[in-house]
Amino acid sequence: MSGLDAVVVGSGPNGLAAALTLARAGLTVGVLEAAPTLGGGCRTEELTLPGYRHDVCSTVHALAAVSPFFRGLALDPAKVDLVRPEVAFAHPLDGGRAAAVHQSLEETVEGLGPDGPAYRRLMGPLAGRADKVIDRMLAPLRSARSPFLLARFGALGLQPATWLARRFGTDEGRAVVAGVAAHSMRPLDAPLTGGFGLVLALSAHAVGWPVVRGGSQVLVDALVDEIRDRGGELTTGTRVRSLAELPSSRLVLLDVTPRQFVDLAGDRLDTRARRPYRRFRYGPGVCKVDWALDGPVPWSTKAATVAGTVHVGGTLAEVRRAEAEVNAGRHPEAPFCLVVQPSIVDDRRAPAGRATLWAYCHVPSGSTVDMTARIEAQIERFAPGFTDRVLARSVRTAAQMEEHDVNYVGGDIAAGASTLRQTVFRPTATWNPYRTPLRGVYLCSSSTPPGGGVHGMCGLYAARTALFDHFGGPRPFRT
Repeated sequence: MSGLDAVVVGSGPNGLAAALTLARAGLTVGVLEAAPTLGGGCRTEELTLPGYRHDVCSTVHALAAVSPFFRGLALDPAKVDLVRPEVAFAHPLDGGRAAAVHQSLEETVEGLGPDGPAYRRLMGPLAGRADKVIDRMLAPLRSARSPFLLARFGALGLQPATWLARRFGTDEGRAVVAGVAAHSMRPLDAPLTGGFGLVLALSAHAVGWPVVRGGSQVLVDALVDEIRDRGGELTTGTRVRSLAELPSSRLVLLDVTPRQFVDLAGDRLDTRARRPYRRFRYGPGVCKVDWALDGPVPWSTKAATVAGTVHVGGTLAEVRRAEAEVNAGRHPEAPFCLVVQPSIVDDRRAPAGRATLWAYCHVPSGSTVDMTARIEAQIERFAPGFTDRVLARSVRTAAQMEEHDVNYVGGDIAAGASTLRQTVFRPTATWNPYRTPLRGVYLCSSSTPPGGGVHGMCGLYAARTALFDHFGGPRPFRT
């Protein structure tokens, strides 16, 4: 690589979004990736048996479906086909009960029985303006767009999930809140966990919780193809250990977390400049298991059978207890498990009649504990006979997650704890969080707003900031 306008380090969705945004602006761009394949956590591999395609991390792409970045790409549906399960997510309970959230608000309300009216009162006003709410949530809080809408959402979103759940009188209604809020990896009585859950539930009503037919790698390949079509260079198997190793360029965009940024910058950052990045907090890790199955999971409820995502952990009280244990540094005996079964809508994931499945549970940062037995026990609780369907499994502990991707510090797939402070100021307390103290160097990872998930917005805003600073581009947070 030589004579480039910009170099991007890291090829996760945000790094690729940054590279494509710069390339579309007419810049010459190079991307450097340490792994042998592009995509970061948005990759697909045969982790268990030949013919079984597993997503390394990201599978459900609700945020990609609603993201302004991906909407602006106009991807060819013949190449990137988002397929939606009948139920976005389900939450089984003991006794053959389950809560289910459909893309249709009315179907969801009807299925929640006595708690249906409460769910309509909570989600109805938001669902009617879902596009605007989600656009605001996927923008830095410094953006002044739709301040009244943001304030209205904030009155609910600042609440802990346990407060939000008080609106419901049944286990099913409270389970809906518990499952989506637990994605935050925070204790359910922590501020903002209610808002985290609301955004995810709202995305289910806006677009369903789709998966990409053929695997998440298909989405990455579409981005890579356009970058190459615009003259971009992408190089794999190249680990960057210092900014001094990079080819000469006017801009450097880093799809890395604050810890790696400090290491890459070395003595170019003085002690004072390093301090705010060193204070950045990472969240719990995950232990992830992928399975090759000889057939669908034998869930005891129909809702779970047709759901792309299944929240496994029992009642609100049980999920709350499990997440509290993790955040206290312990491994719960009965963990909350996020289970994804793409094969129910995608026949390219496994041989005919067979299935792929993955699940993870939250664990303390850096954990080396294999949680497979505990995860499988939780699934077996709501799907008797599940373990009899297992042909092969692949396991990664939290420590192994970091070994495979250094951005997953301690196994934290969200690239930073979703605390109140780090929601407002992520990664540091600056007006524009994508700029660093080094001229021409920007952060574009999930450690910047709006945080984790496959949406590309961190890369988009970082690239816009760089274009504004150096090439006279429009203001980065424009509509």
